[in-house]
Amino acid sequence: MNTENGSRSISVFQQLDSYQPSKTILVWACGMTAVATMAVGFGWGGWVTGGSAEKAATAAGETANRQLASAICVERFSNAPDSAMRLVEFRALPDTYKKRQFIEAGGWATMPGQDSADNGVVEGCSTALAA
Repeated sequence: MNTENGSRSISVFQQLDSYQPSKTILVWACGMTAVATMAVGFGWGGWVTGGSAEKAATAAGETANRQLASAICVERFSNAPDSAMRLVEFRALPDTYKKRQFIEAGGWATMPGQDSADNGVVEGCSTALAA
C-alpha cells in the first residue's frame, strides 16, 4: 500500500515476521515465563512442595487410622455380651465428656499394643455410638 509521500507501509504481521529480538530480551522473556508459570502453578494449579505433600499425607494417614480404630471400637462395643444394656446406659449419659469417659473406661477404644485409648478414637467411637 502506498502512502501520500510514496513510502510503503508494512503490515503488523510483516513487522512481527521480520522482528529479531536480542539475546538479552530472549533471556528475560524466558525467565519471566518461568516465574509466571510457577506463580500460576503454585497459586491456582494445585502444585505443592515436597514438605507440604508429606504433611498432608501424614495428616490423611492419621485420620484414616483414627476412623478405622473408631470402627473397631464400635464393633467391640457391639459384640460385648451386655452391649444392649450398655448402649442404653451410654445414651442416658448427659454430656459428651461423660460418654467419652464411659467408652474409655470400658476399654473398647484401647487398641492392641496400646496402654491407653487415643482421644480421637474415643471421640469417633462416642459419636458413632450416639448416632
